[in-house]
Amino acid sequence: MYKRFYNLQKNPFEITPDPSFLFATKRHNEALASLYYGVRRRKGFVVMTGEVGTGKTLLVRCLLQLLSRSNVTYAYVFNPRLGPTEFLQYIAGDFRLPTSGKTKSEFLLDLSSFVISRHQKNLTTVLVVDEAHHLPVEVLEEIRLLTNLETPQEKLLQILLVGQPELDEKLDSSELRQLKQRIALRSQLGALVLDETEGYIHRRLHLAGCANPGLLFPMDTVLEVHRHSRGIPRLINTLCESALIQGYARQSQKVTPEMIEEIALEFRLNVEHSAPRERTASGEPSAEVEQAARVLLDLYSSLRRAQSSEEHLRAATGAGAIKHEPYI
Repeated sequence: MYKRFYNLQKNPFEITPDPSFLFATKRHNEALASLYYGVRRRKGFVVMTGEVGTGKTLLVRCLLQLLSRSNVTYAYVFNPRLGPTEFLQYIAGDFRLPTSGKTKSEFLLDLSSFVISRHQKNLTTVLVVDEAHHLPVEVLEEIRLLTNLETPQEKLLQILLVGQPELDEKLDSSELRQLKQRIALRSQLGALVLDETEGYIHRRLHLAGCANPGLLFPMDTVLEVHRHSRGIPRLINTLCESALIQGYARQSQKVTPEMIEEIALEFRLNVEHSAPRERTASGEPSAEVEQAARVLLDLYSSLRRAQSSEEHLRAATGAGAIKHEPYI
């Protein structure tokens, strides 16, 4: 809609993770290098974490694009909300192994044979789990046990776990300490700083065919984008895409800070409510609420006992008083 007006060949701010639009900051380069090195050197476990919208899936897509040019086969799990057997079945299916009517032990045997067979041909096998912070502990344990496929020199199955910072917290738990000790490489993505936000916006516009990105998105507009997006690439895309639509509607040759402010208000980017903590996922009161309730009940009981004692004392003191004589 706005492409012809702004002389663009394609939409510069699509939120889908397109590797051709990768803006490689130092952290992104280090993370991609870590993932690639971990696979090529057969290090076993590699973990990448980052906040929502920082470009984790985009880096995974870039990695898979690089790996597709070599002797690497991968299974890509993008929805890990599965039970242990379902998880193994999904992996087997993505490796093009037969899955119909098989038990968990049969899946494990098939996967072991497949990985060993590829290793004997000097081929690399990779398991990529996106959104890995959603993995249940029992599935993470199944993944750890898959890394027991190894030679004295290297791991036969390379595993990449990609997720939000909650994944780090989960891996720090005592019940997953065996898995944590097997992690060979870790990397973390963060938000863009102001200079990176400017470079990110201008690079995308340039790749889309914009001759002068600085005129379309002046520095004061970039400042407003950075302020409202907090440097999160996905939010930068949302703001800039909407701004181009609004600019076209107003027939404006440049995006102004006022446009960004209006869009941020419409998207409620400065509104964030914390999740209620009164109840657990099962709907039962949490331990903190139960403890608070017990404290209140104990306090209430103490006050009732004190009130009863006072009334008893007054009754005993006023028993011999004449009528209308006040209690002492």
